[in-house]
Amino acid sequence: MDQVLNTDRIEDWRSIVTLIVFVFANIVVLFPFHIPVYLPRFFTNAVLDALSATRIIAPRQHERRGSSLVRFNFPFNFVTAPLIADLFLLAILAIGRKEVHDGTLGADNISPIDIMAFFLTLAYIAISIDASGLIRYLAFKVLQKGGKVGHRLFFYLYAFFFVLGSFIGNDPIILSGTAFLAYMTRVSSNILHPRAWIYTQFAVANIASAILVSSNPTNLVLTSAFEIKFIDYTANMIVPVVITAIVLFPFLLYIIFADESLVPLSIEMHELPEEVKARKPVNPNIPNARGSVEEQEKEAANGKEGQLLSLEEILNPFLDKRGAAFGAIIMAATLITVLALNAASQGHTHPVFWVTLPAAFVLFCWDLAYGWHHRRETREIARKGRQEVERTHAERVMGDEEAAGNDVQPQSTGALVSPSSGVLDRSDQHPASPSAGSTDTCSAQQPPSGDSTLDEKQGLNCANASSPSPVSTCIGGGERVSPLPDDPSLNPPSQGQLQRPTLESLSMDLYRWLQETFPTVTAVVSHMPFALVPFAFAMFVLVQALATKGWIEVFAYGWDHWVNRTGTIGAIGGMGFLSVILCNFAGTNIGTTILLSRVVQTWQAIHRANGTPISDRTFWATVYSMALGVNYGAFSTAFSASLAGLLWRDILLRKHIRVRSLDFAMVNLPIIAISMAVGCAVLVGEVYIMRDNTPYDA
Repeated sequence: MDQVLNTDRIEDWRSIVTLIVFVFANIVVLFPFHIPVYLPRFFTNAVLDALSATRIIAPRQHERRGSSLVRFNFPFNFVTAPLIADLFLLAILAIGRKEVHDGTLGADNISPIDIMAFFLTLAYIAISIDASGLIRYLAFKVLQKGGKVGHRLFFYLYAFFFVLGSFIGNDPIILSGTAFLAYMTRVSSNILHPRAWIYTQFAVANIASAILVSSNPTNLVLTSAFEIKFIDYTANMIVPVVITAIVLFPFLLYIIFADESLVPLSIEMHELPEEVKARKPVNPNIPNARGSVEEQEKEAANGKEGQLLSLEEILNPFLDKRGAAFGAIIMAATLITVLALNAASQGHTHPVFWVTLPAAFVLFCWDLAYGWHHRRETREIARKGRQEVERTHAERVMGDEEAAGNDVQPQSTGALVSPSSGVLDRSDQHPASPSAGSTDTCSAQQPPSGDSTLDEKQGLNCANASSPSPVSTCIGGGERVSPLPDDPSLNPPSQGQLQRPTLESLSMDLYRWLQETFPTVTAVVSHMPFALVPFAFAMFVLVQALATKGWIEVFAYGWDHWVNRTGTIGAIGGMGFLSVILCNFAGTNIGTTILLSRVVQTWQAIHRANGTPISDRTFWATVYSMALGVNYGAFSTAFSASLAGLLWRDILLRKHIRVRSLDFAMVNLPIIAISMAVGCAVLVGEVYIMRDNTPYDA
């Protein structure tokens, strides 16, 4: 056995460094941070001047004074940390071509490229259905059905998220369901805290994602590693998952969240005025579709006005009926085809993305054609909304400057603060009076770019902020709307006030055009989990590095000792506990699945070499308890236990709900404990009924 394990390799210094680097990379994923990088100012200025000379960015308006060094914050997070770890190991020759090849093209039945292609194409279909408004609309119908009875509504939403999450996965549920609950709890006068609703939704979405292989990339990694047919996976997982959901509900409602301030017996919702009910729902994918309403909502998040705006969002939802119907048909046909082909396959099977890629392409073409057909309508909605936002900004700037002129004079430094953005704009001009010195306000879609106030990216012509001119706003086509009399002497035309187009401005202009012409496609692409691709590939390479340096064999040897001492029940309990814990400390649930799959594969190889095969019952108990752990582990102690957790936190933050890391862990601990205890207990009964002690035949 020692020869099979070849543990002597771990004594090499490169093996030790590989393990340290792996641990450090996963700690960074758990606790991301930034490292300040200081560059000489003359160097950064030279680079910016070169970029502006080649018309990539707009010319710098003013030379910044101060320190001779410029600080940049380099991020260390779940994308950069594993990638830097791989590059470091390559630099010290701890890994080479084999590890990179096996970690990207695949080895031992795990093909990262096939897995990522399958996941991304299916994700496009699921997110497109979400962009059509179907999930928000169905949630609205569930809200109507539940009425004002708190416990009944809690149950309806619980069942709704579970059923929907079983078919389309956890990410679309997180995208739309989280925002819906944030709005719903805000407009209720007697739900004092959204804790019960948002934590329940997050837990049940991840529990439901364990049923189908297509619902979570971790399931695809696991089925690929052990060559499990999709229908067999679902048949073995559906009973533990459904019973977990049934048993967990009363615990959530009557024990964990047993508080009237969290789940009232009767929910008191604010009423939507009749004129608002009669208003036509607006497609939220169109930029500025709601005009200045979005700005008002940000300013009045918890006030009466903000509650009315939130209420309109959930009680008057937008639904693209044709897009939702076509997307649902494509999704159903895709899942049925994948399951049927996988079940009918004998021996070698074609990659599953051969089915999902054409399906995603068909839906992509539908979204493009639908957007182009309705381009005039969507562009008009965007144009009117943009003008309304600009007009609101201009009025706010006028009011604030008028108030400031009565109380506070400008400082001698010539620094002006734009009340609409809070961004300090320093000018080399001499101090001016409030009536002469002002800041132009352009479209809310313009991101900060140097010190320029020109928005040529959006087809606007604005004067430089340093030029003395009345407060004004710009609208499409270069037209200037000024609240002051249009006096040419106050605003003489000047070529210096206009800037030539740059690659940056043209890119922004193109992006806005795409948003207004193809709102669904643009919204779907912006929500695609592309960050998962470099993260997953980097984690595959890191785990492959552990395998070639002997660490996977060491872990497999330890696992073999545990199973020999505890048997099948110990295998279920141990793997369930280990997988949940590692989700928080081994690069999310995806990294955990990759690592544990390699460990179990090596465990198989050890027994084959020793002529002592693993029993069928123990092997499948180990595999399916891992499946439970990597899915349930997403709602455990850290946001980074899954990418869905990071997405969930960010959506809540945008809806003015801040969830602290300690609160996340404390609330989820009893939920994950109950879920894993029930799931593993059911799995014990299942494997003892359905499996026997005959040798497992790989």
